[in-house]
Amino acid sequence: MQNDDSHGPAGFGRRQHPSLGRQTESVASGTAARAAEHPLAPEAHNEDPLGRIKIRIFGLILDTIEVSVINKLGREQARDEITALIGEIVTGKGIVISVPEQEKITQDILNDMFGLGPIEPLMDDPEITDIMVNGHKRVFIERKGRIELTAIAFRDNAQLVNICMRIAGGVNRRVDESSPICDARLEDGSRVNIIIPPLAVDAPLLTIRRFRKDRLQLDDLVSFGAMSAPLARFLELAVMGRCNILISGGTGSGKTTLLNALSFSIRENDRIVTIEDTAELQLQQIHVGRLETRPANIEGRGEITQRDLMKNTLRMRPDRIIVGEVRGSEAFDMLQAMNTGHAGSMSTIHANTPQDCLHRLEDMVAMAGFGLPSSNVLAQIGSALDLIIQVERLHDGSRRLTAVQEVLGYADGVIALQDMFTFAVEGEDEAGRLQGSFVWSGQKPHYYDKIRRQGHEPALIALFRGLAAQAASPAD
Repeated sequence: MQNDDSHGPAGFGRRQHPSLGRQTESVASGTAARAAEHPLAPEAHNEDPLGRIKIRIFGLILDTIEVSVINKLGREQARDEITALIGEIVTGKGIVISVPEQEKITQDILNDMFGLGPIEPLMDDPEITDIMVNGHKRVFIERKGRIELTAIAFRDNAQLVNICMRIAGGVNRRVDESSPICDARLEDGSRVNIIIPPLAVDAPLLTIRRFRKDRLQLDDLVSFGAMSAPLARFLELAVMGRCNILISGGTGSGKTTLLNALSFSIRENDRIVTIEDTAELQLQQIHVGRLETRPANIEGRGEITQRDLMKNTLRMRPDRIIVGEVRGSEAFDMLQAMNTGHAGSMSTIHANTPQDCLHRLEDMVAMAGFGLPSSNVLAQIGSALDLIIQVERLHDGSRRLTAVQEVLGYADGVIALQDMFTFAVEGEDEAGRLQGSFVWSGQKPHYYDKIRRQGHEPALIALFRGLAAQAASPAD
């Protein structure tokens, strides 16, 4: 059988071309120029000699194989072929680079073809929680609560847009001039927001919210200083006792992280249904149904909202409903569910204080369009919720629970709240980190009967006896 050199062992479509070693420098220069214009081209800067070599090698690879064929292969298959091609190019053209440099070029090219280009290495750093790309020259990260400008850059905005289009395509969505906004998620669960011109005035904007691969539990949050051990036990008993909980806070304050941690206290045999705009929750129970909204298509049809999913959820026989974030008219249906047999449901909301949270809920119920009197809405909120947990990202970058308040109900035109725990700031250490303590108010919850019906009264009594004894003892 005659050998066919037009295809490599991994099934690459190799173009017929003269030997790499016989190409002239003028051809190679032209190839490099064409490569620099290719949307998949790696980034390079004038002061980066390796970057210029990378562009040149990328151009020679384009002359050798079909990029469309590469994209159909897995990353590991492509790695083998590209590694072999780079070895041929380096030998044939007499390019002097080390083996580690060849490996780096291979990795960078793979990142451009299959990953997130120059920001792909950031995805391997577990301390990075957010990646914010403001055009091709500005890449910011958040690490340990602090925002930093990196030295990473894309080659140009065309390369950045190409990466954005690949991300959107991976979840069967699109981003282009006719549809310039896209919410998506990566395979690892990271949440992605993309907005490109003409809505992004200066340059494409790409934001990636990353989530830890390991699932944090309440004990982990205690070790991080986000809460105290007694507070963690109090929240654990509230979840086990089927209290309805709303977590309030600003962007990046840790609402979803706390919701995930609280979910560990849900019984294994409870049927849970989650509703999210972008699936982020990481529940470990086996009886979980996960629902995700769908945006409208380019014709403006086919949208499935959180309210649509909430209505369907009530037909799925859930024990608990968890809404990733309540933000619109679905608040009405969520409160109805909490009041009609779905005790133990939870959600998050954007608000600066527990009181602001109640005002936002009232506005969201009004969005449902039923025209209910304000007193009826407030009465429903007051009877549905048991606890509001306020979380904040403080100025030192730490994320902490700053208040836990019980909802006592509606009377005399207002919803009454009672402090259960608050975070008292006591100063800063030499590194500028806030120091403080989580203070129990001395009050016992009014939803005591709910806890007792679930069989957790002894544990709750022991917790408050310990807190009372601690409060009565003299300070060290």
